[in-house]
Amino acid sequence: MILYHGSYIAVSNPDLKHSRRNVDFGTGFYTTPIYEQAKTWCEKFKRRGRDGIVSRYNFNESTSENVKILTFDSYSEEWLDFILLCRSGRDTSDYDIVSGGVANDKVFNTVELYFEQLIDKREAIKRLRYEKPNLQIAFRSEAALACLHFEGSEQI
Repeated sequence: MILYHGSYIAVSNPDLKHSRRNVDFGTGFYTTPIYEQAKTWCEKFKRRGRDGIVSRYNFNESTSENVKILTFDSYSEEWLDFILLCRSGRDTSDYDIVSGGVANDKVFNTVELYFEQLIDKREAIKRLRYEKPNLQIAFRSEAALACLHFEGSEQI
C-alpha cells in the first residue's frame, strides 16, 4: 500500500522523536493513503512561507504481522473515546499502528463540544458522520516504522 506524509521537508527516515503529543492517535508518524489529504497537510507550512513536501512510502503489510494494529472503520463511539484518551494524554495502549478518521477542525469542534459536555456522545457521533472521508495511519513504534519504506518525495 502506498502512503503519503505532508511536511515542509522530505522525510526519508521517519522517527518518533519529532512527533507531537496529545494528537488524534497519540505520538506517532502520521501518514495517509490519500494523496490530496497529504497535500492539504502541507498547506499549513506553505502559509508560513515554507516548502510543502509530500513524501511517499510503501507500507509492506506482510511485514506488519508482528505489530499490534487498531483500525477504526468509521467515526464511532470507540473512535471518539480513543481520540479523547490520546488528546488528553491518557492513552496507555500498546498499539503499534492506529488507523482511522482524522479529527480535523470541524471534527475537533465537535469533540470540544463533547469534552465540555455541551452535547452528548450520540450527538457527537451524529455530527461526525457527515464529515468528508479521510484517513490517517499513525505509526507509533519502531517496529511499525520498520514496515515503511521511503520511495521519494515531491515539492508541492
